[in-house]
Amino acid sequence: MASTANTDPNAATVGAVIIPHYNDTARLDRCLAALGAQDLTAVEVVVVDNGSTEPLAAVKAAHPFARFVVEPEKGAAAARNRGVAETTAPGLFFLDADCVPTSDWLAAALRATAPGTVTGGRVEVFDETPGPRSGAEAFETVFAFHQRAYIEKKGFSVTANLITTRAVFEATGPFRAGVSEDLDWCHRATAAGHRLVYDDRLTVAHPTRRDLTALLGKWRRMTAETFGLGGGGARARLIWAGRACLMPLSVLAHAPRVMTHPALASPGERARALATLARLRLTRSVWMLRQAAGLGL
Repeated sequence: MASTANTDPNAATVGAVIIPHYNDTARLDRCLAALGAQDLTAVEVVVVDNGSTEPLAAVKAAHPFARFVVEPEKGAAAARNRGVAETTAPGLFFLDADCVPTSDWLAAALRATAPGTVTGGRVEVFDETPGPRSGAEAFETVFAFHQRAYIEKKGFSVTANLITTRAVFEATGPFRAGVSEDLDWCHRATAAGHRLVYDDRLTVAHPTRRDLTALLGKWRRMTAETFGLGGGGARARLIWAGRACLMPLSVLAHAPRVMTHPALASPGERARALATLARLRLTRSVWMLRQAAGLGL
């Protein structure tokens, strides 16, 4: 079904979908196609491009309901902040360019918009390549995006599927670059007295990383950002070194989860997932010890 778009620039909007993007036009096209099939009457969609070198003309032409702006400062934090500044709607719907929102995502986002509330939704994973799964794909099938646990146990939602209000955003402040921005922002929001809740009806799908290089790149960035939240003092470095030493033991702790996961289709996939788990945790242990020693990654 074609979208009903809000094409009147003077019409009131109640929600703004903000999508950061950099050189991922095929996935952006897929994301916008999923949004375009939904009712956009009261919604504005803004893609904040981080200076892509891939041409965007075809994507813009295919999805005229979306407005494109350019943020020259690199990083998703700056792109999301620019998206907020470029919009006026009271509801803010954060979505990533590589995510595929379900057919009722916008309706769920509108329902989830509530005063003083930050809502994180479900993030499912899927493979973009035919099976059998690589080690990276199998690993992410087991371990990626456990949003309910993130929200209920760790106090944050990933920004790939996060709903809040402009009032909450303005009271909390912008996303900060150089740290784990979703964790940092959600912790600041809840410290200011706002509620963080999980909504299983608010669902997007995210592709698994295809290979070890992509997976290591993700975790290298996340390790650097998480270390940045600690402040870098002597006590923080000591705690970080202790966590690094425990990292190899987590392979044993999580192995049963890998070996019994129902989505892994074969012993080969389970073995590749377990090998990837071991390599990733050992690599992260080395990274963290280097950070604690002041050597960087």
